[in-house]
Amino acid sequence: MGKIVSNFFIALDGVVEAPDQWHSPYFNDEMGAVVGAGMETNKAFLMGRKLYDEWAAYWPESTDEPFATYFNTMPKYVISSSLEKPTWNNTTALPGDVDEVRRLKETIDGDICITGSATTVRWLLANELLDELRLLVHPIAVGRGQRLFDDTTTHKLQLVDSAVLSTGVLNLAYAPAD
Repeated sequence: MGKIVSNFFIALDGVVEAPDQWHSPYFNDEMGAVVGAGMETNKAFLMGRKLYDEWAAYWPESTDEPFATYFNTMPKYVISSSLEKPTWNNTTALPGDVDEVRRLKETIDGDICITGSATTVRWLLANELLDELRLLVHPIAVGRGQRLFDDTTTHKLQLVDSAVLSTGVLNLAYAPAD
């Protein structure tokens, strides 16, 4: 059975929006190894419609190897009631339905990665579908932008793994608490 795992670059103040504007000074080989380890266990991507539209416009034409090949060949599932005929290779549209996502988890043997979609992660948490939340917490307060947990209900989480990277970034993994 698959496990839905969310990954975020996140600032100390909870901002996850536009990490391209604040994340880069903290990226080094050590963080690359953390990201790479996550990529090795990933068997599929789960994303919301907005992220799908952004990535589908970029990755099919990208020459950024080996990432372009990785993203273009990996199975992708989009939670959307309006996406009828996805054009990006290996993409399947799923209605925004809890049962459909549960069925997906039953068919994938390995991690189903979701990244960069705070709205979708909040929906997954609210419907008890998220199995793990991995955060690379950067030692910076961005001050503005979408936060991972804006206007959400309370979700109790338990820390299942942690490490401190040489840049001061915290590598944290949480699972929903019972």
